Amino acid sequence: MHEIGIVRQIVRTVTDFAQKNGIGEIAEVVVDCGELSLVIPKYLQDIYPVVTEGTILENTKLLVNEIPGMAECDECDEIFNVVEHKGYCPACGSFEKTILSGQDFGIREIHVPDGE
Repeated sequence: MHEIGIVRQIVRTVTDFAQKNGIGEIAEVVVDCGELSLVIPKYLQDIYPVVTEGTILENTKLLVNEIPGMAECDECDEIFNVVEHKGYCPACGSFEKTILSGQDFGIREIHVPDGE
């Protein structure tokens, strides 16, 4: 379960950013999680409260945007969802593809309460 390490890195990154920018309180952390990134969003959300305990992020929410894993077929140029079609092009059946989105994972936004 590599999600523990990922959440720890999120906490370090956001905490460092808050300290460097004089931010005393954070309401939400928003991350993008690609469908093909091998990161399981539910695990992130389950682990987040445990890892953030005792930190500036202890009472924050973690919002996860799931980014679809999209690809373009190298044979017929069809654009399709890789997971939905089990890696094969729904138009021609080819397995040859170029991944367009869904492999990345990253922090998208840090929301601070009004007045902060």
